[in-house]
Amino acid sequence: MGADESGAGVKINEVKDLTRIERIGAHSHIRGLGLDDALEARAVSQGMVGQGKARRAAGVILSMIREGKIAGRAVLLAGQPGTGKTAIAMGMAKALGEETPFAMMAGSEIFSLEMNKTEALTQAFRKAIGVRIKEETEIIEGEVVEIEIDRPAASGAAAKTGKLTLKTTEMETIYDLGTKMIESLTKEKVSAGDVVAIDKASGKITRLGRSFARSRDYDAMGPQTKFVQCPEGELQKRKEVVHVVTLHEIDVINSRTQGFLALFAGDTGEIRQEVREQIDGKVAEWREEGKAEIVPGVLFIDEVHMLDIECFSFLNRALENEMSPVLVVATNRGITRIRGTSYKSPHGIPIDLLDRLLIIATTPYTEKEIRLILDIRCEEEDVEMNDDAKDLLTKIGFETSLRYGIHLITAAALVAMKRKAPEVEVEDISRVYSLFIDIKRSTQFLIEYQNEFMFNEVNVPDEDDEGMDE
Repeated sequence: MGADESGAGVKINEVKDLTRIERIGAHSHIRGLGLDDALEARAVSQGMVGQGKARRAAGVILSMIREGKIAGRAVLLAGQPGTGKTAIAMGMAKALGEETPFAMMAGSEIFSLEMNKTEALTQAFRKAIGVRIKEETEIIEGEVVEIEIDRPAASGAAAKTGKLTLKTTEMETIYDLGTKMIESLTKEKVSAGDVVAIDKASGKITRLGRSFARSRDYDAMGPQTKFVQCPEGELQKRKEVVHVVTLHEIDVINSRTQGFLALFAGDTGEIRQEVREQIDGKVAEWREEGKAEIVPGVLFIDEVHMLDIECFSFLNRALENEMSPVLVVATNRGITRIRGTSYKSPHGIPIDLLDRLLIIATTPYTEKEIRLILDIRCEEEDVEMNDDAKDLLTKIGFETSLRYGIHLITAAALVAMKRKAPEVEVEDISRVYSLFIDIKRSTQFLIEYQNEFMFNEVNVPDEDDEGMDE
């Protein structure tokens, strides 16, 4: 029996290890903003490197968000491609934690959704505003002494009945069990010696762990078993439960019959304004009664220059609302045309909206910083690389682009694996550098062989110039 249970424990452990594996993304190494308590940027911390001023500025915004007193503030992260704008936004999301809503979207998403642009933006705004709801619930918490289940001899002849004996350090009580409770106990695999919590309102059973009194049975359990103290005091307790939901989730659940399922399907559709007004009124009531509080979060819009003049006008108005979150937008554009107009503006954003934004500038990384970033990425992608190869990759990253340098890491690791080398060396970097060309070499190739490509327009300006000279 002990061997079987131990084997089961090993199997469970393997499954848990599999679920813990995450895909390595462009910013999966980011753990926070890498600031100390005085909001000073550490040189290398939490996956962040360089951009000291930008990170310090983001830290100040972060403090403002945590206090939750200021609504309608907007921040613009502006800088060249590959200077860490999205990384700073991701760092802010990680630093805020799971309780503060953080909604992300790209500017171009607005145009591909099956709803109008203002509705898409309204939904995005409401995804970034949380409501912390407090409610008291009665629970029964104790150690299971004994479970007796009377199963009828003939199947289907009568319902199952049983008794559950629970104890704390001060008392012991026997409860009668109905069919539903017996099913829940069986589903949770509750046995004598488990410490459980039962919600009286819903009947939900939660296994908290095994009692320390049963720790001598450890050999027959497996390494995943969690031991807890036997509860103290009375069996029945009143406990405050806190849920954090977003306004958008409340909107969806109340806007249609199968609203809860729509949250999982993603097919939320357009939500009527009357529904939102009723929900806002109800949330305001809960705030007055002390049942709920608003948790203003962050809405991050990447590639904000892709929005058009109608979206910018809507953002201007939405930021004046007291229920608006902190808006963080990012762009890599210089002075360019505002989409939907013939006018040019800095970053492709209208001047009146730019006036509302606190602008955080990001600067290109130095060669030393690129080396540190490549070190972090090698560790994240689990690639062994010698110092000479890293020096060459740093030089490539500095002269071409950081993104190109990062992309070569895994490719070089695969080439090294092919020749059964324990680590990536200079020849592997050279090999992938010749296999995958960067944008500069690609442009040079196009200029050299322009006549062999279709729809070539490189010579058009020159012809115009010649015409002007004549």
